Amino acid sequence: MSKKEIKVFFGNKNLQQEFDNLKEGKFESKQLYSFLSRAISGIKENPFSGVKIPRKLWPPEFMRKYAIDNLWKYNLPNGWRLIYTIHTNELMILSIILEWFDHKGYERRFRY
Repeated sequence: MSKKEIKVFFGNKNLQQEFDNLKEGKFESKQLYSFLSRAISGIKENPFSGVKIPRKLWPPEFMRKYAIDNLWKYNLPNGWRLIYTIHTNELMILSIILEWFDHKGYERRFRY
């Protein structure tokens, strides 16, 4: 049996554009771009390297907006969090990046 192909995509084009724009921003934006790039590489290596978020903690808007059945967070430096979901089939593991937050934004969204 061959190993499944692993791919990482952004949940929508706006999020992809936001990520790409970080590269051209000020120091903090470039730093966040670097953090996110490393996380994406880590997720490509092992999609299950993040922390699975229990269903009872999922924000209702995530379920409505993305129709997810799993939710993961990848902890980044400086309190940033990358939120993603994983879809699998016989051939592929697809990680879909949904959002990223600073610590306060994460706490607000997840009501901690």
